Amino acid sequence: MSVLVVGLSHKSAPVSVLERAAVSGDTLGKLLHDVALLPDIAETFVISTCNRVEVYAEVGRFHGGVAGVCELLSRYSGIPVQELTSCLYVHYEDRAVQHLLAVSSGLESMVVGEDQILGQVRSALKLAGDQGTLGRSLRDLGRLALRAGKRARAETGIDRLGLSLVSVGIDLAVPGPGEVGKNEGTRLSGMHVLVVGAGAMSGLAVATVARAGAARLTVANRTRAKAERLAAGVAGDGASAVADFADLPAAIAAADLVISCTGAANLVITEAIVREVLAGRRPGHKLVLLDLAMPRDVDPAVGDLPGARLIGMDELRGTHGGVGADEVAAVRAIVEEEFAAYGSAARAARVTPTVVALRTKAATVVDAELTRLAGRLTEEGVSGRALEEIAQTVRRVVDKLLHAPTVRVKELASSPDGEEYAAALRVLFDLDPRTVDAVTRAGLESPDPDLEGSQ
Repeated sequence: MSVLVVGLSHKSAPVSVLERAAVSGDTLGKLLHDVALLPDIAETFVISTCNRVEVYAEVGRFHGGVAGVCELLSRYSGIPVQELTSCLYVHYEDRAVQHLLAVSSGLESMVVGEDQILGQVRSALKLAGDQGTLGRSLRDLGRLALRAGKRARAETGIDRLGLSLVSVGIDLAVPGPGEVGKNEGTRLSGMHVLVVGAGAMSGLAVATVARAGAARLTVANRTRAKAERLAAGVAGDGASAVADFADLPAAIAAADLVISCTGAANLVITEAIVREVLAGRRPGHKLVLLDLAMPRDVDPAVGDLPGARLIGMDELRGTHGGVGADEVAAVRAIVEEEFAAYGSAARAARVTPTVVALRTKAATVVDAELTRLAGRLTEEGVSGRALEEIAQTVRRVVDKLLHAPTVRVKELASSPDGEEYAAALRVLFDLDPRTVDAVTRAGLESPDPDLEGSQ
């Protein structure tokens, strides 16, 4: 089995395609189950964010896995396969592993080094685990990716500004000196900000807006209780409020900046709403809307209205987080180091079933010979104590003879040609391939308590 990733991101597809391909909620759970049911796929997880949809899978056949995943992505997005294919990328085996490490480390993000992706990868792995589509192989790989991402943030300066799509979007919406990430407390001074939505991105928006010094913050959401929980986290007397969706036009009219990031399938802020709002605003009081949702929340036609400025994913994709080449190089070095360790461990793991099968065969032969010997010696009056000493001696001799070759083959397994040494053991000791396969399956199917809850 090998690792496969099929996906599309802000680097390979326009926003119009990404928003159609995005999956969340119950739909994401259904996609996971459908991918897991494909004949060439053993386990899977899916990363679906505002700027990427990627299916990771452990596959038995490359072409069968790719074809099946592409067909499902087309079905769930409603995008014809021919159109979707031009936006997809495919990575396999080592390239797939390296890609996931780069994603978790923030190197593939729209804002390089942004700090949300690590949590998104963790959530993707947890969902797949909860849905029963994640096996030991991809769980181990996911744990590796999370470790690489944590190291990237702990050992380099790639996220020193705490940048995210929200902070970069605010920089575009309200130009000023420096970046929001290191100019907190002043950028939104005196402004009234409306955040539409109450999910994870909205929570980040509320926290960023508060740190950037907004004079007033309003949170609007379909479920009022969720909006109240977000607004309650903002310090300051009268600094925050909530609004129902029914009162959304009035809330927009009172705001200087609107940040919309709901999980709605359809437009939340239409051209008609904004046109009505603008008609009642004083001349020269520009309304800025930052649309961070995927699919988009704000009608693109809003950007053509006089008095309105709309910033969406299309504009954000041309920005970066101010991360320097040194930070990127340092993170790439961590990715390469973690990948090398993964490769060595994977090669060593492949020879383990052969070593176990060899020791099992040796133990079986020893037990059979000792049983025959005990029968003859008992007839000659040899005591039980003496038989035990003989058995222990024989087992120690066999263990010592096998110790050096089995330890050495594990050491050599980390080399690129390590599998050849395991194959030589199987030939020299005439090991039954079925026994080796049985050991492999047992290892994959047995639970690993060290991995439980690691996501």
